Amino acid sequence: MIPSEADLQLLFARLNYQHFNGEIPDCRIRYNARFSNSAGRITYRTPLLIELSPKHFQKYPQALEETLLHEMVHAWCFAKFRDMGHGPRFKRKMRDLGLTSIYHDLGNVRAFNESSKRYILRCEHCGFEVLRRKKPGKPVSCARCDKRRFNPRFPLTIYEITSLEAVGTTVENARAARGGPG
Repeated sequence: MIPSEADLQLLFARLNYQHFNGEIPDCRIRYNARFSNSAGRITYRTPLLIELSPKHFQKYPQALEETLLHEMVHAWCFAKFRDMGHGPRFKRKMRDLGLTSIYHDLGNVRAFNESSKRYILRCEHCGFEVLRRKKPGKPVSCARCDKRRFNPRFPLTIYEITSLEAVGTTVENARAARGGPG
């Protein structure tokens, strides 16, 4: 079970005083369930915003504090020096905290409730197709056939993809195209 966002704020406060002498200004800490290839990030605005991936920490709960510390080092560097990124001050502070890597080595994770629904929107006039996760909420038309916002003469037909079947890999496909085993 991952901590609540309120508990994350308390953890932030404890770590701020323990490792940064309280020098990091108030940060808003929240989860962002859309993250799939990043465990955390900081947004430099007022107040600073640290977002963490709940999906990563359900899989790797032991990495939460280290990831939060990583983002807090970014916040500290920004507050004290207006530094952003993984520069020399950032790396020095990471070493001082005993953190060895500037990367969140947690890999990619799948969405909590990944929808199996996918839609193809196709213009029957020119054949243009686009893949979407959701059905359009309003009428749309083909932007290739008419650049205006909406033209009812060029509606897009919605096709729902109802099954997913693996048909090979890109390696197999490349071998077949060359006509040989590889």
